[in-house]
Amino acid sequence: MSWQNWKQKLLLGFDGSGNGSQDKKPGRLALIIALLVLLLMFPLAWYFSAEPELFSVIDNARRLSAVNQQDVVVGSHTTATLITIADTLLKKNGGFLSNDILPPMVLLDNIPAWEFGVLVQVRDLSRALRDMMSRSQSQSTEDTDLMRAESRFNIAPSNWMVPAAESEYKAGINYLKSYLKRLADEDKSDAQFYARADNLRYWLGTANSRLGSLSKRLGASVGQQRRNIDLAGDSAATQSTPAPTEIAVKTPWMKIDDVFYEARGACWALIHILKAVDQDFADVLQKKNARESLQQIIRELEATQQAVYSPIVLNGSGFGVLANHSLVMASYISRANAALIDLRDLLSKG
Repeated sequence: MSWQNWKQKLLLGFDGSGNGSQDKKPGRLALIIALLVLLLMFPLAWYFSAEPELFSVIDNARRLSAVNQQDVVVGSHTTATLITIADTLLKKNGGFLSNDILPPMVLLDNIPAWEFGVLVQVRDLSRALRDMMSRSQSQSTEDTDLMRAESRFNIAPSNWMVPAAESEYKAGINYLKSYLKRLADEDKSDAQFYARADNLRYWLGTANSRLGSLSKRLGASVGQQRRNIDLAGDSAATQSTPAPTEIAVKTPWMKIDDVFYEARGACWALIHILKAVDQDFADVLQKKNARESLQQIIRELEATQQAVYSPIVLNGSGFGVLANHSLVMASYISRANAALIDLRDLLSKG
């Protein structure tokens, strides 16, 4: 059968007697167009769903911190890493997807969940920079650039206009770049980064809480009955309203992959931040003999970035036939979280 005959039968219809059906042409043409659009969406969705690779925080700091050929200063690694992490949200494959309203981006949920995990870490570190790391004491003045940067990162990621999330995050990145430039300028002393143990413990406490929450949510991929321990450890503790002594915890089936990819995004960002901390707080960590502990935390988090070969996030029971990706992720995060607690204890000692 020639191409012309095949095309005529496909577009005009064929009733078995050789007569084309003209009234079927619009419907068949619409079907062909719809199929072509779907075929184009699959490779786009695959491309947009690729997670960014890890980058070198040392090379990144050298690239961003070069001001009049000056050397990288204390705080440059942490600030430059925060800039690049936030910039990656906007410049990765497909750009920022959390506020897209067109297909195929609106149909993707794993990468937006990954973006949210990264964004939470960006917000936490920008707050730590503003509140502690850039200030010598509680009565000192806040850095203007860091104050403005933090407020920009707190815009909801779903905002797609007036203001758009991308434009606000880009403004926050520019404020961070301004702070980084002033940080390395020896002619000015209005921008500082104080690499002290108490400043590091402040941020580690936030990271500790985030990892603990992620670990608990990942573990809830399989239904559990948990004892209520909200008031444990203090006989005089009270709460606003009564709560049951046992709580049924289970992540909804449609949210399991979202929690999984949110955890991957958070761990991706934390790996880079901890590597930057290893550079900027090197003297503090060396004095406390805590660098090995930090390296072990990074190693546990790097295990969370292994390739997922399954096309879906499997949710088998703990000892079932199928794997449970959420529980595997939770095990790595739990070990990293436990090591974070030990690291904070080391930093609190004289």
